[in-house]
Amino acid sequence: MNILGISGLYHDSAAAITVDGVVVAAAQEERFTRVKHDKRFPVSSIEYCLQESGLLIDDLDAVVYYEKPGLRYDRYMESYTYFAPQGFKSFLSHFPILFKWKHFFKNKITKHLKEIQSFDESKLKILYTEHHLSHAAGTYYPSQFDESAILTIDGVGEYASASICHGQGNKIKILKELRWPHSLGILYSAFTQFLGFKINNGEYKVMGLAPYGIVDSEQVNGFVKIIKEKLVDIAADGSIWLNQDFFQYATASGGKIKVEKWESLFDMPIRPADTKLEQVHCNMALAIQLITEESVLKMAAEAKRLTNSKNLCLSGGVALNCVANGKLLKTKMFDHLFIQPASGDAGGSVGAALAAHHIYFDQKLNKESTRENVYLGPEFSDEDVRAVIEKHNASHTSFSNDQELCDEVAKLISEENVIGWYQGRMEFGPRALGNRSILGDATSLDMQRKINLKIKFREGFRPFAPSVLQEDNQKYFNLETDSPYMLLVTDVQKEVMRPLPEGYDQLHWRAKLDVNRSEIQAITHVNFSARVQTVTPTSNPKYYKLIESFKKLTGYGLLINTSFNVRGEPIVCTPEDAYNCFMQTNMDYLVLNNYVLSKHKASTNGVKLSAINVEVPIVK
Repeated sequence: MNILGISGLYHDSAAAITVDGVVVAAAQEERFTRVKHDKRFPVSSIEYCLQESGLLIDDLDAVVYYEKPGLRYDRYMESYTYFAPQGFKSFLSHFPILFKWKHFFKNKITKHLKEIQSFDESKLKILYTEHHLSHAAGTYYPSQFDESAILTIDGVGEYASASICHGQGNKIKILKELRWPHSLGILYSAFTQFLGFKINNGEYKVMGLAPYGIVDSEQVNGFVKIIKEKLVDIAADGSIWLNQDFFQYATASGGKIKVEKWESLFDMPIRPADTKLEQVHCNMALAIQLITEESVLKMAAEAKRLTNSKNLCLSGGVALNCVANGKLLKTKMFDHLFIQPASGDAGGSVGAALAAHHIYFDQKLNKESTRENVYLGPEFSDEDVRAVIEKHNASHTSFSNDQELCDEVAKLISEENVIGWYQGRMEFGPRALGNRSILGDATSLDMQRKINLKIKFREGFRPFAPSVLQEDNQKYFNLETDSPYMLLVTDVQKEVMRPLPEGYDQLHWRAKLDVNRSEIQAITHVNFSARVQTVTPTSNPKYYKLIESFKKLTGYGLLINTSFNVRGEPIVCTPEDAYNCFMQTNMDYLVLNNYVLSKHKASTNGVKLSAINVEVPIVK
């Protein structure tokens, strides 16, 4: 049975194909178009998935869209009616689009599929799943659990903004929902905007900024008090009620949440983008992170109460909050936790296809066939790589086998070089997991600053994650489980911590960055936490071999791993993308398959080096 799942038209469009319940290909549209969070219909992603699977559109048993446009139309109409006359201008601009989506969405899908190839329209079955069912299916079916509680949390789907489900066998039952306009995802996004970052793009920046907040300080506690008294009420089951007097997003246009009233509420202005970060911003980030964790933990407890399951599956955009995930793991509320690595809307394409396979077509659950795999994107051959090298007349060295390559690259990393590492199939989801990665030495005192400022061109406060050999995980981190998808934050072990100066907790956030606090300084955040990826010989053999080579050379079985892109751009897809990114940054070496290119010997050959040494408006 062949099923194409599609997500998109709001942000992060994507496509996925399953064959007999196995996800054989999946990719985000942004990787092909080079438009970050591209929301357009995922034509390029569908083309790739068909090519990778060897299928034609006529070979598909169904095409499944990840939500129901008619229900979303109904919710918009109810919101405009309820909040009238607010948003009347927005209603006039949106109504024609919404009307077409409700009544002619099938035509829209058919039209775009025709752009790819011709097919027999009379035989094409087009299905729709509910948004949160797509999230639930996308995490439950790949989890390897026979039954599980399922918790999905995001901004909003059609009506639901969070759901608790129970997966049993091949079925998923929705037990409880939190509904629009009340949404934990919207609340976090509102604070993201207030702190000067972009919605649907900067939430992880708020999460990374929160550890610079001063725990139990008068200001943090004051912010938490105001949030709870004026903005949100958190019920015992984790559901929330948002005071609409302070939001005005239900009828807003352009993806904005109006938070101007917050300036008087918190006695501070909205932070303009790319302006100086102060301690007050760190403290506010910590306050909303604490609120989010409280709600997530209570929702998880309610899922436990309703299902009495030992297992929990998580998905939805809020499931990418790795700090909350780590706190949930520490409670030991559940014996096993699985988080969909593409938990955001892009992953809805996988969930839609799996939901149709198991629920609509009533196919039995096969744990082996649904095993999660994130390396689902395009792979490029040595011939493709050589074409890029020849095009740019790039000086290079080639290696005949993986071991020789890994030994050489490990040596370069040990000498504090920054490496662009490009191998195999591209990852699906927001994390680079060793195939489209920028790598560095985790023990270097200056590597975090170097990569942020000279390679990623991003805010200097941003932390980096470690990739660690699975067998060395507990040597460095207080983590008793595997974390293959970099979705859990935990503490570093006390054995690798350095003594701290007196009054460290009260230092200004900028000063904390310069404190030598850990043997593995470059991946130890200022609160001694890290977002961990564990690597095994089976999960990613070549990447494992590289880290193993680094361990033999230095004694440390871990590396810095950050996504292969610069600020404002998607993760690289093709060898050409990788070369261009390499040349526009201060990366030292680029590894394309088994070819190593050196920046010092590289020819620009028309590639602009404008990004090198560019000063960016961030605080060191």
